[in-house]
Amino acid sequence: MNPTTDARPRRAYAQGPYGQVHFHDIGTGPPVVLLHQAPVSARQFEAVYPRLAALGVRAIGIDMPGFGMSDPTPFVPRVEDYACAVPAVLDQLGLAQAAVLGHHTGALVATEVALQFPARVGRLILNGPLPLSEAERAAGLEWVRRDEIGFTPLPDGSHLAKLYQTRAALAAGTVPGAILTRYIAETIGGLGPFWYGHHAAFQYDHGPAIARLTHRTLILTNTGDQIHEHARATRAMRPDFDYVALEGGGIDVTDQLPDEWSRAVAAFVSEGR
Repeated sequence: MNPTTDARPRRAYAQGPYGQVHFHDIGTGPPVVLLHQAPVSARQFEAVYPRLAALGVRAIGIDMPGFGMSDPTPFVPRVEDYACAVPAVLDQLGLAQAAVLGHHTGALVATEVALQFPARVGRLILNGPLPLSEAERAAGLEWVRRDEIGFTPLPDGSHLAKLYQTRAALAAGTVPGAILTRYIAETIGGLGPFWYGHHAAFQYDHGPAIARLTHRTLILTNTGDQIHEHARATRAMRPDFDYVALEGGGIDVTDQLPDEWSRAVAAFVSEGR
């Protein structure tokens, strides 16, 4: 698939519960809200916006509060708080309902959207669910405290190089340097503290929340994902959910496997319509 480079989303704002919510909107057909991983923004989906549109899906990428160009919460947010921004965008677009997809931290937020606002969600896609043990969540919060809350800009700029090297190691040569650079710019360029996202994620107990879901749900994963085994565990918990595992990729799957990812999403969102 070779979507044209000028097939770019429209960008706009909705008035949300904590201020303005910035979003991207492209295509026609069944709508799907896309919720990004922390600590980037809805630009995470740049490679797949035109692909989804070409497959007959309307893609709506939301900058969660404090990320990208969305206003931050005036307090340290929880996943439950991020979820409250989604209905504002649907209202702005005149949509009573949409499918909702979340990737990594976004998958937790998507879960909460389905639980808090069930009538606004048609189908749900958990792209990287994260049911953790109490010990795993505690370890995650300690990592956030040490490496993210404790992040300090240095006069020589070496903190930027450290961020880049960490992301480059995760990508393992599969993501171009220009895109990796964009990830770092998004991480430190949001309107709120970048540690808020992972802090909210590790505060959240995804396992019990997954057990409460009643929507038709797709577990979408890829075998190279850092949390692929958690997706497999979710499948064991909820064998009634649809399941797709793409081969390869990593945490940057929308840039690594954009065609495969887009086809999987469009097939689930469009099925039976």
